[in-house]
Amino acid sequence: MKDLPTKYDPKPVEEKWYQFWEEKGYFHAEVNSEKEPYCIVIPPPNITGSLHMGHALNSSLQDILIRWKRMQGYNALWIPGVDHAGIAAQNVVEKELATKGISRNQIGREKFVERVWEWKKQYGDNIVHQLRKLGSSCDWSRQRFTLDEGCSRAVREEFVRLYKEGLIYQANYMINWCPHCCTALSDIEVEHEETKGHLYYINYPLESGDDQITVATTRPETMLGDVAVAVHPKDKRYRRLVGKQLVLPLVGRSLAIIADEGVDASFGTGAVKITPAHDPNDFEIGIKQDLPQIVVIDESGKMTADTGRYAGLDRYLCREEIIKDLRKERYLVKVEDYLHSVGHCYRCHTVIEPLVSEQWFVKIKELARPAIKAVKRKKIKFVPGRWTKVYLNWMENIKDWCISRQIWWGHRLPVWHCQSCQHLNVSCSEPANCEKCGSSDLEQDPNVLDTWFSSALWPFSTLGWPEETKDLKYFYPTATLITGYEIIYFWVARMIMMGLKFRGDVPFKEVYIHGIVRDGQGRKMSKSLGNVIDPLEQIEKYGTDALRLSLAQAATLGGQDIFLNEERVEGMRNFANKLWNVSRFILLNTKDFKFRKGEQKQLRFDEDDEYILGRVNQVIKEMTDSLKSCRFSESSQAIYEFLWHEFCDWYIEISKLRLYDSEAVEEEKKTVQWVLQYVLRNVLKLLHPYMPFITEEIWQYLAPGEGNIIVSSWPEFRREMVNEEVIQKTRKKYEVIVAERRIRSSWNIAPGRKLEHTIKPVNEEEKEVLERSQGKLMKMLSSSMLTIDASYEPEGRMGSEVTSSGTAVFVNLGEGLDFEKEVERQEKEIAKIEKELKKLEKKLNNKDFLEKAPREIVKKERSKKKEYEAKISRLMENLEKIK
Repeated sequence: MKDLPTKYDPKPVEEKWYQFWEEKGYFHAEVNSEKEPYCIVIPPPNITGSLHMGHALNSSLQDILIRWKRMQGYNALWIPGVDHAGIAAQNVVEKELATKGISRNQIGREKFVERVWEWKKQYGDNIVHQLRKLGSSCDWSRQRFTLDEGCSRAVREEFVRLYKEGLIYQANYMINWCPHCCTALSDIEVEHEETKGHLYYINYPLESGDDQITVATTRPETMLGDVAVAVHPKDKRYRRLVGKQLVLPLVGRSLAIIADEGVDASFGTGAVKITPAHDPNDFEIGIKQDLPQIVVIDESGKMTADTGRYAGLDRYLCREEIIKDLRKERYLVKVEDYLHSVGHCYRCHTVIEPLVSEQWFVKIKELARPAIKAVKRKKIKFVPGRWTKVYLNWMENIKDWCISRQIWWGHRLPVWHCQSCQHLNVSCSEPANCEKCGSSDLEQDPNVLDTWFSSALWPFSTLGWPEETKDLKYFYPTATLITGYEIIYFWVARMIMMGLKFRGDVPFKEVYIHGIVRDGQGRKMSKSLGNVIDPLEQIEKYGTDALRLSLAQAATLGGQDIFLNEERVEGMRNFANKLWNVSRFILLNTKDFKFRKGEQKQLRFDEDDEYILGRVNQVIKEMTDSLKSCRFSESSQAIYEFLWHEFCDWYIEISKLRLYDSEAVEEEKKTVQWVLQYVLRNVLKLLHPYMPFITEEIWQYLAPGEGNIIVSSWPEFRREMVNEEVIQKTRKKYEVIVAERRIRSSWNIAPGRKLEHTIKPVNEEEKEVLERSQGKLMKMLSSSMLTIDASYEPEGRMGSEVTSSGTAVFVNLGEGLDFEKEVERQEKEIAKIEKELKKLEKKLNNKDFLEKAPREIVKKERSKKKEYEAKISRLMENLEKIK
């Protein structure tokens, strides 16, 4: 057995093992009827993206499940791929062209699309290489792209089938328009933000000249397209004016005063201007009341020719001019500050413009009904469960989906317009002639489909649909989808609808929703705040395994946002070093030992052996149960606590008594060697899904000739190895040692210094347990004298701690302790903590912090306050004892 190197260097280990695993085909899966399939499809990152902490979290959690299921014997397949990211990719290439003074319109559609493909070839796989750095065990031979030939065929099939069933239609309708991207957006692609604006009160005079109505608006520039003023029919203030005519200020057009139940009588003055071409509510009122639509803002966000002297002005510059003119003509009554929700493009963040436009839509309610039913019938389980309500609420109030986009990069609509008879030819392949009149004069629709239209097919298009492939029959439906809550509407809901529509079954059985990764203070990571934690930098600094484990520990079941700082990643690097060092210790002390599985039957275990064997099996069960429920944090915390605080701090130390004792018989040494190897083997397997690289490296030293840990079997829970009574009794002894270490730490006493100890057991049972292990305890405590006395009353300068059961541990501090120096040290420590406590109290007394800070952060700060107070109290008690 080779010696493990003194230090762990992650970089060469990670590069070596990832290449090895891939070359060996361990990530690859084929149809195998003898094995149960377990399939995950990756939420495809955009080709424009680079790895951020959200990707790192998402991919780490998926890889944990895939590696775990692979070890459990499932035929585990993780399908990777990237999204063509329609608007985002087009924007990137347009910006690149702009640096050379070129626009897309100058080079034309065909050349522009070629440029995007070139860009994709050069940069599109960057994020794939970065995912590999994370240790993602995807089947890269199956990598897909949402615009590849197979996905394109699937999208055309989807469109044609829905169109022929009457579920896709073309109509003039009010849509969300981005003047920067120059395309329509669906409702969920619009991000609404609370914005400080103004409410403008404007007088509209009656034609008779004897009265006027004051209307309030946030968008005075749209008044140029007003066709009426509306009031609520039950609003007594205006009932007498309904049916009369007004004069539109600055324009002179005659407007009717109408009554409509769609008016909110509490807004402004209760009288609202109606602009059907530029407001969704006004559009609906206009249809009901048969009002004309006057377009005054064009697709570039500029005023149209119908606006007279304002034509050509940007919409916001026009607003300023309109206000000047209204003020000058004395139509403007007042201006109030007003906080309201304003829609922005989710890609470029431009304020969207509601416009009436001819677009393509999906009749979505018919598709939504079975998707609602599937979740209600628990065919799909959301984890955490509270997201079920969010999903159902949106689905039950869903509106038709605008799927056409006025950009060039993406899936072009499979629709050809006949120039002779205007018939729409909808086909999976390009037709040579019009199916109605036979003309060959056909032009393909210029629009492309919403990116999410292709992503909705991802769980089955990646498996070969619309062909009935072996992969599709075997791996569909997939098992678990892991994603962030921000795309439940964009993607999750649409995959469910399309899976049920085209496959007759749900696309996955479980949806695990995680939160957003924020910084340690709960703030969203952003370049402007300077708080972005780059996962690749963390990998370079601390290793991939440390980053993965830190993210898993932070991913609590509640699906809350995750707070991450570099200290957490550094802490997991320290854990990796701990694992490395304990493995090195075991390898050095079992060189002459050959581990055999069934050998435990011939060995005689003492209570310490039984304790650790029982505990590792309890951890096996706890981790397995936690992973079944996607409780990543609980699962990783269980193995972290066990390895560090029970195996390393307790059993390893106590094992040295038999390993290094010249009087110990060979059988005792052999027993402890078997236990050490048994526990380490199980620990490495349990940690492998979280920390794949370091575990594989150690495994090769520990179990040479036994293959690779990546394809080893997941540990089985051995109930017969768990003796609850022994565990409970031995834990009492373990707690005494922990309590004594706290005393040493509190008094700054070196671990190896010999001290006098007295233990006052809480009851006879505990006394018996401790007396039986008195010899071991003396060695573990570095004790010059150990007394176990239930009636002991302390005298003199004593350090003390109490275990969870109530047993008291006392240390005689009179042995070589410089009390003057110790008083000085503890007083300095108290002053330091009091300073930090004052800062914390100031923060917790700040109403602004309490109202705006995330709940978890406030909870964390309150917990820290309690810790500081407890520490000060303990230090004050110490001072009382020695002054």
